[in-house]
Amino acid sequence: MSGLPTLLKTPYSKTVFADSNQLDDFIKCSDPVMGYLYFMDNFFYIQHPTRGSMLYHPWDYQKRLIETYHKYRFSISLMPRQTGKSTSAAGYLLWYAMFVPDSTILVAAHKYTGAQEIMQRIRYAYENCPLHIKAGVVTYNKGSLDFDNGSRIVSATTTENTGRGLSISLLYLDEFAFVRPTIAQEFWTSITPTLSTGGKAIITSTPNSDEDQFALIWKQANKTEDEFGNQTEVGVNGFRAYRAFWREHPERDDTWAEQMRAQLGTDRFRREMDCEFIIADETLIAPSTLFELEGIDPITKVGQIRWYKQPQKDMIYVVSLDPSLGTGGDPAAIQIFEANTTTQIGEWKHNQTVIPEQIRLIKQITDYIVDITKQPNNVYYSIENNSIGEAALISLQEYGEHNISGIFLTEAGIRKRKGYNTTNKTKLAACAKLKHLIESKKMKIHSKSFVSELKSFVANSGSYKAKIGETDDLVMAALLAVRMMQDLGDFHQDLETQIRDYEEFLPPLPFYAVLG
Repeated sequence: MSGLPTLLKTPYSKTVFADSNQLDDFIKCSDPVMGYLYFMDNFFYIQHPTRGSMLYHPWDYQKRLIETYHKYRFSISLMPRQTGKSTSAAGYLLWYAMFVPDSTILVAAHKYTGAQEIMQRIRYAYENCPLHIKAGVVTYNKGSLDFDNGSRIVSATTTENTGRGLSISLLYLDEFAFVRPTIAQEFWTSITPTLSTGGKAIITSTPNSDEDQFALIWKQANKTEDEFGNQTEVGVNGFRAYRAFWREHPERDDTWAEQMRAQLGTDRFRREMDCEFIIADETLIAPSTLFELEGIDPITKVGQIRWYKQPQKDMIYVVSLDPSLGTGGDPAAIQIFEANTTTQIGEWKHNQTVIPEQIRLIKQITDYIVDITKQPNNVYYSIENNSIGEAALISLQEYGEHNISGIFLTEAGIRKRKGYNTTNKTKLAACAKLKHLIESKKMKIHSKSFVSELKSFVANSGSYKAKIGETDDLVMAALLAVRMMQDLGDFHQDLETQIRDYEEFLPPLPFYAVLG
């Protein structure tokens, strides 16, 4: 350790206190109840972006935040941008490592740069501590710090296997809402057993989607009523929820808020400053609209088909299939809409149902509607005929259209291939129509699964598709249903009123129907 710079303390060296004040400082920092606050108020230096190096004197809301870190074994904090959540965590983690011996602290962030930024704040704070407060350093690099009291701080990007195999004393997750949902779920499943032996967990983030792992933990942390109806300090998952508001920052007022709204836009301000769970990605549907969408539970289930509304006489129904091979990869999906009101009344989705069974499901659905309405000519069904769709058309031919209630719908121009062909142009047009129908509240969506897919259906290379690790099969089936309803609007005036946007001057696509 002879090459260590003077700003580091040599490991296992004796601490010499120059006077009683230094000894008093050390004793106060070592206090397991309030030592963290004394340390952060007197010895925790930060690099302010405009004021340079300065002592970190936490404001009232930051004191409550740090107290939550310390007092509760599990805590989750919902914080606006630039309110000191990561800085407060850096100071607390440094205190914990130096004054709670034999601790293993894992810092995980959604990006490598995020984890390194927190480590940089920890290193800067350590280097600026007076010698009589510092713990000796055994190893000191960008990714980890080892102290001579047996404690260490390790940083990593959040992945499915981060922390696996470590005996973690304290886990800190920064901006956890922005970890890819599938990774966050796998990570949390993997890391939870390592915390079961007594480790602490601190999670902080601004919000993103209201369905990611952070949102799930946050919602459960806010359910603070026990089985007897008594209020508890922690939620049903054992987490203490902490919430800060931008107005609590002494340097922020209404003038500041108006300037930020002008720079960020309303949706981003609501997410990043008001901490509303509005999605950050460029979703097809406006984030503010997605925030308001809520699904309901099915009123009944017939096999794997979820029904949200009973079919009614004199209504027109469309049944659309987005097929798949059914081998456990991409799911197949069916959407069922009441075309007169553009209301979703049912759906189905599965990834292990083979194509012939998907055709039988169409029969089951159309039979169910016709059995109730007694109007087979008011039921239309179709299939996306791209790639795998060709196999579905063959299965339909083998099964026999005459065996399926209702009318098989095919778009014009491809009479040699029945069903609907999806190109980038037709997909974008259907996306625009779906967006208009949902945002104008013309379309009623009942499925929680459909709402969930819409929240991860984002812009991608000139089109829209599910985010990596997510699925969009219910959305694709809905886009097909929209195209079917648009075509039917040319022949049913009440449908045209509901489906047609008169501000658009697009010529209608002709179609022809094949009677079953």
